[in-house]
Amino acid sequence: MIKLKPISRRTFVAGAAALIASPAIVRAQEKKLRILGWEGYVEPEWLDPFKQATGAEVSIVYVGSADEMFAKMQGSKGADFDVVSFDTSIFPRYIDAGLIAPLDLSKVPNTANLAPEFREVAAIQRDGKQYGVPFGWGSLPLIYDADAFPTAPDSWAVMWDPQYAQQMIAQDDANNCITWGALASGIANPYNLSDADFETVKAKLIENKKLLLSYYAGFDEGVTLFADNGIKLMYSMGEPQVPALKAKGVNAALAIPKEGAPGWLDCWTVSTGAVDVDLAYAWINACLDSTTGKALTQKTAFGNTTNTEVNTAAGMTYGAKLSWLLPAENYEKRVAVWNEVKAA
Repeated sequence: MIKLKPISRRTFVAGAAALIASPAIVRAQEKKLRILGWEGYVEPEWLDPFKQATGAEVSIVYVGSADEMFAKMQGSKGADFDVVSFDTSIFPRYIDAGLIAPLDLSKVPNTANLAPEFREVAAIQRDGKQYGVPFGWGSLPLIYDADAFPTAPDSWAVMWDPQYAQQMIAQDDANNCITWGALASGIANPYNLSDADFETVKAKLIENKKLLLSYYAGFDEGVTLFADNGIKLMYSMGEPQVPALKAKGVNAALAIPKEGAPGWLDCWTVSTGAVDVDLAYAWINACLDSTTGKALTQKTAFGNTTNTEVNTAAGMTYGAKLSWLLPAENYEKRVAVWNEVKAA
């Protein structure tokens, strides 16, 4: 999800010997692993030990939205990438399109490190097969300028307040914005909308659009727009945008409004077009090392799935207030409605 400004830089020592000892690691001299995913998920702290242990060359393609990611996978029927990470809500779309393969978890022994709540996730399973391994989690919260709001806003309604016109931005993502609009509209299940609900959400988002300075795609673009344009409020892409804004001199903070906020759980998957499947499994296994989880949270501010002590220390304790992403009732309709909102 675009280059992140770290909360802190830490030297991460992950013994290559430990990686090599894993059954999932293969020697891959002159081999290449092709990764598609969000920025922050392929960092030197765990990428460098992986490359040292396997001898593999690694190429990385980052995307700014879930729609862009799916388009890249669909464009080559998965043949351009070996591993890809995305959230629980869109697994059916990838499975139905034949873009990801069911996993052989015996090749990922570090699944033993997963915290209990991430060991059995129904959204990544189908017909007794598992298609993903949880890696990072977080929210799509309200981020605000604490200088403008000494008390944290407690409702999404603030982003529909005309007094902040042209001082707000929101991410450009069909699925996430439809969910956001549903939460802000008070719809009970933001992932199972009726035709009437879609009309309500569309009207709500068009009303919001009139007040926004801009939509943004990607973490860096959102942070730059916020910092350079006197923005006060943002429907954000996640927790890491707070430290990134602080690094630019903005007194940024986040809030989970009383209506809730979308919560995401990103997983690593293996593309059906993977060239070296064992190398793909080796990457996923390395990502589930407990030291990788620690580095992920401390560097990017994402929650991790293997080190709960680090999550707690980072303040990632509001999971109960999140509306975890589920498969959408009709993803194609969400894209169509979102395009109508943007064209309005």
